[in-house]
Amino acid sequence: MWGYLSLLPVFLTLWAIAGVWTVFAISVANRTVNLTEGFPYISVCGSYPPQSCIFSQLLNVGAAMAAWICIVRYHQLRDWGVGKWPNQLILWTGLLCALGTSVVGNFQVTNQRHVHLTGSFLAFIMGNVYFWLQLLLFWRMKSLPQPGGPWVWPLRLGLCSLCTILIVAMTVLNARQLRSASALCEWAVAMLLFTLFGLFAIDFSSLDGCTLCLQSRPSRGPPPGPSLSPQPASPVSLQVRL
Repeated sequence: MWGYLSLLPVFLTLWAIAGVWTVFAISVANRTVNLTEGFPYISVCGSYPPQSCIFSQLLNVGAAMAAWICIVRYHQLRDWGVGKWPNQLILWTGLLCALGTSVVGNFQVTNQRHVHLTGSFLAFIMGNVYFWLQLLLFWRMKSLPQPGGPWVWPLRLGLCSLCTILIVAMTVLNARQLRSASALCEWAVAMLLFTLFGLFAIDFSSLDGCTLCLQSRPSRGPPPGPSLSPQPASPVSLQVRL
């Protein structure tokens, strides 16, 4: 049975793919990009109004959803017995990817080029590393559950490998001033990362929801002595189902 959390990765994938191609269509329609001069980078399509506003909102919402997926995944891996250090390493690479995505949307390449490129590095490189780390984890820990059957791991391996190859190709082609070919590689990498996030729907299919647990702790101080004041209350746990 598929829980509602499994819909979040699917929605992120559809939101991101439909959004970036909508920005592309608007930029072509209002002629802020000229396809006769070459195929544009994603960032160039989202650099000019009015599509720059849509681009920023698109990536901010997408970054928030990606961060939430990374957090849910962190707790899922923890419940499966993954150690704290590798699990936190995976979590932080995913959160850096989400942060970079937001930076790309808010700092257009035409206004803040260096900040924008830093965001692009975090979004693409850290995003790719995020999925490679999980592949390595599942390869090392054979006892971990494998939702979706034996085909999921090879599929992710193929997508991650292709993503890495395209990132290298994109960098080399851009250095050689082959901008159109480099831009095509960038679009392909973005689609692959969106698809990899969407595959988390398989892993989340067994999750019915999540619970936020807030626990108050007694204040630290000297050992209690004779006092007329009432003793501090014992820790209270409040659980809220999300």
